[in-house]
Parts: sequence; C-alpha cells; structure tokens
Amino acid sequence: MSDDGRDPFAIPKDMRTMAEASFDQARKAFDKFMESAKTAAGNAEERRDSVRAGAKEIGSKAVSYAEKNVQASLDYAQSLLKAKDLPEVMKLHSEYVQSQMRALAEQASEMGQIVSRAAMDATRPKS
Repeated sequence: MSDDGRDPFAIPKDMRTMAEASFDQARKAFDKFMESAKTAAGNAEERRDSVRAGAKEIGSKAVSYAEKNVQASLDYAQSLLKAKDLPEVMKLHSEYVQSQMRALAEQASEMGQIVSRAAMDATRPKS
C-alpha cells in the first residue's frame, strides 16, 4: 500500500471503465460479425439450391439433346442402307447435315437460355 492508503498495483477506475467499454464494443462487433456470417451462410445455401436446380435442368436437357441427336444419326444410317446409288447417298447426307445444323443451333440457343436463367436465379437476391 502507498502512503495515502491506495494499492499501487490497482487498476485506475478510468482505465477499467475504458477497458470495459472497449470489451463491450468488441463483443458487439463480434456478435454483429457472427450474425452477418450466419446470414451469408444461409444465402449461400439458398444459392446452392438454385444452382443445383439449374444444373439439374441443364443436365436433363443435355441428355434429351443427346438422345435426339443419336436417334437422328441412327435414322440417317438406316436411310443410307436403303439408298440405291451415290446421288441418293449424297442427297441423304446433305439433308442430314442441314437438319443436324438446324437442330444444333436450336439446342445451343435453348441451352443458352437455360444457362442464363439458371445464372439469374442463382444471383437473384432472396427476400
């Protein structure tokens, strides 16, 4: 103890008050951070579900396109087996290539729309 009766190692009241206020601010900042982190995690989960739904639609459509394209190829091969001469083969080939080009252009356009829609859904803010 000092001559005036005070403990020389005691923390002054002003310093203790300032430390307590700093601790309270740190606690509030941490709580706010945790709240934001939980909200962000929830939003990420919602976005994941949107992305998963979009990916499922894209995958389903890709399988559908593959099925149609394989069927068109099989139909083409079968028509070639029935061709009587080279000019008929060339005509069948030209028709097949043209129809596949149209189909691929339509499929690419449709897939682009699906991907765009899925991207928009995944980035759209949830309310």
